[in-house]
Amino acid sequence: MENLPLEVIGNILSHVGSAREIVVASATCRKWREAFRKHLHVLCFNSDDWPTYRDLNTRRLEIIITQTIFQTSALQCLFIHMDDVHEFSAAPVIAWLMYTRETLRSLSYNVRTIPSLNILDKCGRQKLEILDLGHNGLNLVEPSYQRFTSLRSLSLRYVTISALDLSLLLAACPKIDSLELDDLEIVTSDPQSSMELSCSTLRSLYAKSLDVDKIILEADNLENLHLDGLNLDLFELVGKGKLKHLKIEFVSITHMDFGENTEYLEIIDISDFTIMWPKFYQIISRSSRLRKLRLWGVIFDDEDEITDSETTAVCFPQLKHLSLSYYARDGLLHNWLQVSLPLENVVILELGWTVISQHFCQWAFGMVDRCPNLKKLVIHGVLSEVKTREERRALANFTSSLFRLMRKYVQLDLRFEYD
Repeated sequence: MENLPLEVIGNILSHVGSAREIVVASATCRKWREAFRKHLHVLCFNSDDWPTYRDLNTRRLEIIITQTIFQTSALQCLFIHMDDVHEFSAAPVIAWLMYTRETLRSLSYNVRTIPSLNILDKCGRQKLEILDLGHNGLNLVEPSYQRFTSLRSLSLRYVTISALDLSLLLAACPKIDSLELDDLEIVTSDPQSSMELSCSTLRSLYAKSLDVDKIILEADNLENLHLDGLNLDLFELVGKGKLKHLKIEFVSITHMDFGENTEYLEIIDISDFTIMWPKFYQIISRSSRLRKLRLWGVIFDDEDEITDSETTAVCFPQLKHLSLSYYARDGLLHNWLQVSLPLENVVILELGWTVISQHFCQWAFGMVDRCPNLKKLVIHGVLSEVKTREERRALANFTSSLFRLMRKYVQLDLRFEYD
């Protein structure tokens, strides 16, 4: 170990992660302390790594972080996440950011700060590539001054910001390709709150629990879109049609408009979502390159237009992975059983129920028969909901039938995942 260069020792310490463990390791000898000072690149203060952080006085914790940071001279990644028991003063936080701004490339800061601090003013805007902020406010964004020329990834969690400032912040990041917005408080004077975002370089967007009624997104290069926990009147995507992965969960949207952005979709993952089938079909019908389709807990709000396997087989000729959960409304069966067109390319099939019944059993076996080249079958169920004698009998009969099915399809990999 004595022959290792300082740069190698600094790289080793940078992979330790926890700031406390790094300090302990650097106390090994003089050479390791020197590597800590000159070549340490990553420093992480996280209450999940060391619960004692929660027991420390806030002032004492600020001193420890300050002393540790000020011993380094080449810090590139700073990670500070603390539980709600701590609220840092703005002065030491400013000192940390000013001290590291010339070398820092990644900043993750998730601690309440008093008084409120606009962290954008203190960051090293020329070199910062990753910015992850939580439990703080951002206001008065000035793109001509606060220009983050190297920023590629931006994550905002539990942040208060106006729709205008968020739009201006994106405009100040000419290279951004990943945006994560989680539980933001969007400040707006409009009772019909709307958020309009435009970014030509954006490739991935995750939006969760945003307090707005309308989202209009203009992104020519967007490939991954994940909407979670939203209640919207309108979602509109404007772009050149490069979307590949669409995930929607726990979302209610009155009107959706994806324009020409679904042609290149390869993965569609929809769960806990209510929508009119014609609207949904219009969105995804052009996705001829689709490889994976998941419709889980999706309720189509039109009994006369329930999705069928013939439509799926025609629209998605490259489909290989299909996941469906059974929802019986007023005894109505999915008309997957009323067509004969097979799903030739499906090799993985996942089926699930919320309420087990003989109808589910008929539907499940019908789906298996529609997939002549099936290699893997996964059955998902909720055992806690199997309460009545009829439901227990249906589960027993279904399980027995599955084992008979395995004798028919010897090569089939059958798995059960019950909650």
